[in-house]
Amino acid sequence: MKLNLRQIEVFRAIMLSGSISGASKLLFVSQPAVSRLIAYTEQRLGLMLFQRIKGRLYPTPEARRLFVEVTALYQNVQRVNEVADNLAENREGQLRLSCSPSLGQSLLPRAIAQFRRQFPEVRIVLQTLIPAVMLQSLLTQQVELGVAYMPVDHPSLAWQPLYENKIVAVLPAGHPLAARGQVTVRDLVNEPLIGYSADIPFGMLINKLFGGEDAQPEPRIEVQQAHVACALVQAGAGVALVDEITVAGPIWSEVVTVPISGTVNAPVNVFHLQLQPLSRLALAFINVLHNLD
Repeated sequence: MKLNLRQIEVFRAIMLSGSISGASKLLFVSQPAVSRLIAYTEQRLGLMLFQRIKGRLYPTPEARRLFVEVTALYQNVQRVNEVADNLAENREGQLRLSCSPSLGQSLLPRAIAQFRRQFPEVRIVLQTLIPAVMLQSLLTQQVELGVAYMPVDHPSLAWQPLYENKIVAVLPAGHPLAARGQVTVRDLVNEPLIGYSADIPFGMLINKLFGGEDAQPEPRIEVQQAHVACALVQAGAGVALVDEITVAGPIWSEVVTVPISGTVNAPVNVFHLQLQPLSRLALAFINVLHNLD
């Protein structure tokens, strides 16, 4: 090892103060001790770090480049100390979450608001991601928790069920079917249906409602997210099948929800790495999700 922490400390002190005397005052050591150590450091590195010109000390280009790395090192040390302080004060700084786009407009805002009442100093990072990207974010530990209706299709992921989340019909206010106690999917076949891509989990659930391939209606409009379907119904563009949680999110005016006979669920789950212990903040957030008002 060419450099130890003491040599780095002395080098940094000279760079910050601009002189041997200044470094000695910063470090509370004698000037000869600083001079000897920096000379030894240059010998070990095989580099000249400083030149004395007309009585003043000037760092070489190599020293300036090395100082960039030393500065980054000290910033990381400072971050370690900050984390240690947060842990000692029982307030870790950050929780990284991901959710599907629809849940980012309905369930997650309510859960985060309730969570922050318990942990007001915690910084929360929320990413709204499609299932495939969310899976990669969980596996690469870019996020600690993912909340979505997505299939569990990786052996490294664990999951906990949160809500059954039934599929309901969303109709414009005043629609002839809006006054019924419930409808069937057959009632919607001849309506201007707002549908979903068949290659996304939610689209697969909706297709399951209609039955076999021959029974699938042709959507007049195709979207990727349930909250977009709600917005289109609100604008009078058609009718849609949407999950309960999405409908309970933003206040959708001029729309009516009607239960569907023989409906399926779009179950909402929380996902995390199977073999990675969860932080106390992640466990607390899962508890909030289970007990959301």
